[in-house]
Amino acid sequence: MVFYTFIFSSGSSGRMYHSVCCNRWSSDERLDGKTVLITGANTGIGKETARDLARRGARIVMACRDLERAEEARTDILQDTGNENIAIRKLDLSDTKSIRAFAELIIKEEKQVNILINNAGIMMCPFSKTVDGFELQLGVNHLGHFLLTHLLLDLIKRSAPARIVVVASVAHTWTGLRLDDVNSERSYDTMKAYGQSKLANVLFARSLAKRLHGTGVSVFSLHPGVVQSDLWRHQHQCIQVAVKIFRIFTKTTVEGAQTTIYCAVEPGLESQSGGYFSDCAPARSSRAASDDDSANKLWEISCNMLGITWQ
Repeated sequence: MVFYTFIFSSGSSGRMYHSVCCNRWSSDERLDGKTVLITGANTGIGKETARDLARRGARIVMACRDLERAEEARTDILQDTGNENIAIRKLDLSDTKSIRAFAELIIKEEKQVNILINNAGIMMCPFSKTVDGFELQLGVNHLGHFLLTHLLLDLIKRSAPARIVVVASVAHTWTGLRLDDVNSERSYDTMKAYGQSKLANVLFARSLAKRLHGTGVSVFSLHPGVVQSDLWRHQHQCIQVAVKIFRIFTKTTVEGAQTTIYCAVEPGLESQSGGYFSDCAPARSSRAASDDDSANKLWEISCNMLGITWQ
């Protein structure tokens, strides 16, 4: 049921065919002299995003929890692109101490961050909490990136024109915000918790874009599509089998990375800052994702949970 919901929520029936919905977007835009920071860049669409942007000449900072897998990914990307300007740095988005240590190191080492891609995420996992006591999906998918962006924002502003890209999902349409139980303390539904974390992503991008108006920093959120990746690793075996059977209706990681890359490099998107994208084009988000009152409440709750002040 979860798999079919995911598939049929991804677009109209006319876009279901692999040859239509998975066409690769193309651009010759270069990023020479630019620095791109990507979370979760050692696997899946994060790795393919890093590969593409490295090919465009950017300096890539791969922010990863698993350094061994990150090194393997770096070697693969270097051999493929010839770009040796790729750095690996340790980042565990489930631990605010790790996030703060990472941000401190980046601010010390990097002269600029022109593009921040908040890509890392987990999907529909059993209930657990982060080191700081946050429900894991909310903590990693939203709060971890919220804090990371907060800590790096001054550097990003100094690097303007700059972009912040938030990888969300059509799953944001599955539920609303449970503002009275955002941390799932009273009840937990794996699917709703994932949907809430992705809704938080879209609302965060929308709110941040408004706060950054006039700074030269643009913000975008996106749905990458239904992608063949290890995000499915927490799912029941029958769902994993279904994913393999219905591969024709899903995207490869290369195809799934295209909207992220589009939001990162396509010229002229600044006027659409705060927008939500899918299949390399503006898309309609849910009504809940356009609720400024909810967005402001989520912003305040996020700041309180993280113990930060962010005007």
